[in-house]
Amino acid sequence: MPTGIETTKQALDDFQKIQRHMLIAKEENATKTYESLKDDYLIIKAFLQVSGVNITDIDKIKE
Repeated sequence: MPTGIETTKQALDDFQKIQRHMLIAKEENATKTYESLKDDYLIIKAFLQVSGVNITDIDKIKE
């Protein structure tokens, strides 16, 4: 069973990856892809905030 820190690390990795894909989708005007990724982005962002992670500096999307 993963520890809290392992779960948070995985969420941070996923957050970074989703943001990267969102930025590419936005650049390519792939609006459906962007909106689909945004759902995952918001869920992981909420999890990290509830976990006490300050994502201000790493959040490139700012939504």
